[in-house]
Amino acid sequence: MPRACLARWARWAVLCEKFAVGNVCYALIGAAIPLMISGGFHVDGYMDTMDAFHSYQSREKKLEILKDSHIGAFAAIMLALYYMIDIAAISEIHTQKAVSALAAAVLAEVKRAIAGKDACITKAFATILAGGHILIEDVPGVGKTTLAIAFSRVMGLLDHRVQFTPDVLPADIVGFNMYQKETGQFVYHPGTIMCNLFLADEINRTSPKTQSALLEVMEEGKVTVDGVSRKVPQPFVVIATQNPKGSAGTQLLPESQLDRFMTCMSMGYPDLQSEMEIAQGKTMTKAEDLQPVLLPEQLWEMQQYVEQIYVHDNVAKYIVQLMEATRKNAYIELGVSPRGTIACVRLAKAWAFLQGRNYVIPDDVTDIFADVAKHRIVLNTKARIGHVTVDATLQEILSDVDKPTTYKRLRG
Repeated sequence: MPRACLARWARWAVLCEKFAVGNVCYALIGAAIPLMISGGFHVDGYMDTMDAFHSYQSREKKLEILKDSHIGAFAAIMLALYYMIDIAAISEIHTQKAVSALAAAVLAEVKRAIAGKDACITKAFATILAGGHILIEDVPGVGKTTLAIAFSRVMGLLDHRVQFTPDVLPADIVGFNMYQKETGQFVYHPGTIMCNLFLADEINRTSPKTQSALLEVMEEGKVTVDGVSRKVPQPFVVIATQNPKGSAGTQLLPESQLDRFMTCMSMGYPDLQSEMEIAQGKTMTKAEDLQPVLLPEQLWEMQQYVEQIYVHDNVAKYIVQLMEATRKNAYIELGVSPRGTIACVRLAKAWAFLQGRNYVIPDDVTDIFADVAKHRIVLNTKARIGHVTVDATLQEILSDVDKPTTYKRLRG
């Protein structure tokens, strides 16, 4: 009997995935499968038990009720409650399976275009699921732009790419109003920012004025031109690339700009085996040739699902303690802002989801802490004289702050 039940469940799940059956239909028919298998035998016993239990009679009277084939009011009420819980549970399980399967498919497709950078791909996707923006800092030619294009293609997003140079103007980004002689009115011409994924290539090569044009849209999801605000399409993500500080023609991004990026990561050079495969062209697929796995609407729904991941108070306190430690460290002049604290919580949720959990554990926080914090802190003169690095300082903070031991939701 168990094998037959599992086989029918498996066939039903496959059919639902194939024909895109919705959650409610999935749950209704799924709840009916045990009835078809057992003929309702377990339901009949459950109803008799509920009638007897809720009668609050003597033991002998309860035994008589169990033997009675008639259905009482308590049996009907408890049966309805049973199936409400059953259908809700099956629907939730279906949602979790579907969302997890989509996430795995996105990662698998992006990895076809970028060899040997699985950790970077996963953290970039976690940032997108958390609704954040990504800053990729590294030397030219390691795949920064390819990573952004790959995610755009795989998630079916409308993307615009701007090569930031000194002559790029703010109006090129946010748009502008132009007077039309025929109508006697000013007409808004959208800028390149009106898209789902905005790729700001080599953002630190343009002027501070143009860089600042991104501040409002990265924080509030809208642009304001001549006093009129307009929302950008949702979901919306900025992926910016920049060459290392000190490269020819570059300038530092202001702290206010850096703080709006949820994560800052470096891709680094590929390992020997991966670079051999790249050189021989064995496993690489062009980013433009990747197949769409998601629709923008599905990505938006996934972001809403990730937002519901559970964070225990002890884990939230651990995150706050880490951020507070950056503000009190002897080598740090400027610590992580409250915006960074919020970003850490959101990214930890997304990271937990990609690890297959619906709750955050302390290790999720330690895995993403450096990516959230390193571009937000500024080392002081003492650190520079002592040749203390940002990474070393953050690792010291992680080792000094105790991890919580309780982080799961209590069930009762």
